[in-house]
Amino acid sequence: MSEGSYQRLWDSSHLILQELLDQEKPLQEPVPDRERPSFQYRLSSLYLCYLRLLRHFDTLYDQMVQPQKRRLLRRLLDSVAARVLELKDELVRVDLCETHCLDQLLHDLKLTPADLEVPIPKYFLLEQSSVLKEREQMLAEILSSLKPVLSEESVPVLSRTEAIILLQRAERARQGRLRATFMREIRKEEEHDRKIREEGWHRFSQDEAAITIQKVWKGYRQRKHTQQDRRTEMEFIGMLPSSSQAEHLGIMARASLREDVRRLRQVEKEEEFQLAIAKTHEALRELEGPDMKEKMKEQIRQWFIECHALTGRFPDYPDESLGGSYLIFADKTPEQVKMELEMQVQESKKREQEKSKGKEKEKEEKEKKGKTGEGEADATLRMLPSRSIPVIRAGHEEHTNWWENRYESFHPNQSFDSETLQVEQRKEVEQEIRIQVDELMRQELKSLRLAVDREEGRPLKPPKKKPGKKVWKKKMEKDLTADRSMDSLFKELVIFGLLKKSEAVALKDYVGDCLYLGSTLHLANRFPMPSLFDIRQNMALYGVLRLGSPDIHSMAPLIRSILLVGPPGMGKKMLVKAVCTETGANLFDLSPSNLQGKYPGKTGVQMLVHVVFKVARYLQPSVIWIGNAEKNFYKRVPKEDKEMDPKRIKKDLAKALRLLSPGDRVVLIGTTDRPQVAEMKGLCSTYQRILLLPRPDYASRYVLWKHMIEARGVQATQALDISALAKVSDGYTPGCILQAIQAVLTERRLLQLARRPLVASEFLGHLAKLDPVYREEEESLKDWYFKTPLGQKKMKLSQDQDAAEEAKLAKEKKKRK
Repeated sequence: MSEGSYQRLWDSSHLILQELLDQEKPLQEPVPDRERPSFQYRLSSLYLCYLRLLRHFDTLYDQMVQPQKRRLLRRLLDSVAARVLELKDELVRVDLCETHCLDQLLHDLKLTPADLEVPIPKYFLLEQSSVLKEREQMLAEILSSLKPVLSEESVPVLSRTEAIILLQRAERARQGRLRATFMREIRKEEEHDRKIREEGWHRFSQDEAAITIQKVWKGYRQRKHTQQDRRTEMEFIGMLPSSSQAEHLGIMARASLREDVRRLRQVEKEEEFQLAIAKTHEALRELEGPDMKEKMKEQIRQWFIECHALTGRFPDYPDESLGGSYLIFADKTPEQVKMELEMQVQESKKREQEKSKGKEKEKEEKEKKGKTGEGEADATLRMLPSRSIPVIRAGHEEHTNWWENRYESFHPNQSFDSETLQVEQRKEVEQEIRIQVDELMRQELKSLRLAVDREEGRPLKPPKKKPGKKVWKKKMEKDLTADRSMDSLFKELVIFGLLKKSEAVALKDYVGDCLYLGSTLHLANRFPMPSLFDIRQNMALYGVLRLGSPDIHSMAPLIRSILLVGPPGMGKKMLVKAVCTETGANLFDLSPSNLQGKYPGKTGVQMLVHVVFKVARYLQPSVIWIGNAEKNFYKRVPKEDKEMDPKRIKKDLAKALRLLSPGDRVVLIGTTDRPQVAEMKGLCSTYQRILLLPRPDYASRYVLWKHMIEARGVQATQALDISALAKVSDGYTPGCILQAIQAVLTERRLLQLARRPLVASEFLGHLAKLDPVYREEEESLKDWYFKTPLGQKKMKLSQDQDAAEEAKLAKEKKKRK
């Protein structure tokens, strides 16, 4: 795409953004609880539109070259991503569920399931590539220094005679298998010859032989024509890749090359812009700085004189927190400045009074609810205040006021706009000079008071403390390793195996299809289980987007921990690795099995948790993974796990999580397949978000079989019935399907594909050897999930809705009678 195309995409995106900002206002007004479905529908449509905008802004920021536009795009991209996360939290609060059925909304808005995909901004990894390389290199050096010790202990050393005997044994076995195959073919040929000798050859007449040959040839030719016609039809309707696929791949390769070239141009233009910033800043300071300084001093002195003439005394200098002398430069009279200062004091008092009144009202409402026995659900629904909306509005206004009517002729070759740069740098220079002038004029004000009014500096009155109110201060964490460097702590965690190198796994490799009948199941009063597509989307929202950018993390609702619950083989560890890969995060392993024998004692546990969280904050983004998370919260510790002492980090882990603030890009991810053995209260208080991973449905199994077979380099043909495989593998997890595919598609079988096409029956024998997820196990996980706080709220809501429908039907029956 050209720069003009990206400019048009930017303009159209801002038109959509203006519509969305207009739709935000009605949703902020309270809505009765009976209108929950309509409120949820409007909220979901807003969520989908912001997802679309996020995709547009990601493309624009990745490919637009002009440096000043890219800065604005970055702010818009981060704020829109934060708004998507806020809307996701609103949907969870309204729907009381982590997954949402948006199939009806997709149909109404004429969208496809691809529009539900959460885009991961490309700059997450591109802009920190150098930092990631340094960390990988440091980790590799530490691991390489440990390899000789590990290899001597783990790999047994064979003598020369034992190695020769082992090779001879393997070679004799190979020759024996070849000889057995050869003898089997000879016996088949002998059996075939014997049958011919006993039964004799069947003799055809000349006409019979010609007819037989014609039948075979015509059948072969017709089958060929039918296959060709079917392939042409499937290509026409877009169900198969066209014959011009090579040309398409060439076009895609050239487009990818152009994208890389544009990224290189971005780096060049950014370097030019940084040099221009430094030169412009220095030039403005030298040329306009002295005049600015003198003008500010004259304005402040004039303000002193006018205030003295009005009140008979010199005024108090505005505090730096209120803006300092900026209040004087706003073209206001001394009386107006004085009135504004007084108004600010009065407003602060009013706010405190309103807060106290609001607390009293909340107490009264709680007391009323307790007396009347009403439910915990609110009587009205409304959206919570947003942190990202003001940033989005400011960015939209900047585009409208400055960039909307500026075309490529204003900045040829995508160079920076010097006029805009001067305006921005002039403000910064004024700010720097104002701070210097404020210090000088405060001293001059003291001298004037001494010389004219014979008055020394007025002491600042400390704020009065109101009785009966205690101010709770956040406890600061005690640094147990203040005398140690970060490199030594990093090396220690690597040596103990607590900081590991994560495997490169893309989130898109966690394949699965979305749920197409969710709304239908809701109408039938059935709770639809999440699909693999929903799980992938939730991990992108809760893990990847929040960890990828500090600005997104600070604006989005804070989520410190996630728990993945599901049977073995559902890809829980894969999701943890994918979050690390997509964000470049460090992986810390605090699984109970990995902590056995490390940092013993109570002080050792405190030191362990402190060091892990300290390094995780310093090297953020970071992912702290706990496998078998239920062991930290055992109801009763089994005998085989008593030596491990899995509950020893329980208290210190909860304390460390509470100390994480919105600026700390650290997330705790736990995985478990047996949550029933853990204490519900402790587990749910530690993990804020609980995601249930049920066994895949038919659509997800079909996508899994197709993706995994093609990943082995096999093109699916008509001989391979993937639909039958998806039907037969009901109850099996993605891990089981992968094991069956790896067992069948060996190197030898891949070489035989040209002579013997792959068929579905080859997988059945290997699949039958594996254990599926039985319905009792899945029902047990579902029952446990509905005992969690969110699950209980969902069940209560559905019961209230059922009761309301029954009461409505009863009223209608009475009216009919």
